[in-house]
Amino acid sequence: MKKFILGKKIGASQIFDEKGNFIPVTLIKAGPCKIVQVKTKEKDGYEAFQLGFEETKRKIKKTMKGKEFKYLKEFRPKGEIERELKGGEWINVAVFQPGEKIDVSGISKGKGFQGAVKRWRFHGKNATHGNRHDERTLGSTGMSFPQRVIKGKKMPGRMGGEKVTIKNLKIVKIDPENNILAVRGAVPGKRGTPLEIKG
Repeated sequence: MKKFILGKKIGASQIFDEKGNFIPVTLIKAGPCKIVQVKTKEKDGYEAFQLGFEETKRKIKKTMKGKEFKYLKEFRPKGEIERELKGGEWINVAVFQPGEKIDVSGISKGKGFQGAVKRWRFHGKNATHGNRHDERTLGSTGMSFPQRVIKGKKMPGRMGGEKVTIKNLKIVKIDPENNILAVRGAVPGKRGTPLEIKG
């Protein structure tokens, strides 16, 4: 992992390339982010960079002084960082280049409590032979022994609202003035969802 930044999903859009081909993109407001803290093995037991995104105007505790940001996230470097980073330094979208591949992580849209047909794409039952109001039921969930539902069984439950990572998304365009990334394809979450972007 050589590059990293925090961002926020703006929404879906479309652009056209030089040949006039249609490209579906997601717009992400990425940065600017401040390196709030640099953690080292000697002092903290592990290496990490703590980034702050979106400065907040609310009152903060004395212990949080210097970290006046709405979002704080640690990135642990895997491999060499392209350049040495120091506390107090700002990172913006200019660290990335068009055509580069990135991994984007975020919290997926929450869909509430859903049945097994929607949640796990079960086939459901036939609509014939006396199956009245029973087409989308789960079916048998257990066995004669041990007389309970085995842990991990695919059943109805809360769907979405989980951390999802989409890998190898291509950067189509960069707007350095407005700190906007145009990424080919979809990214997790709704509009305004905080995102972690790794090069």
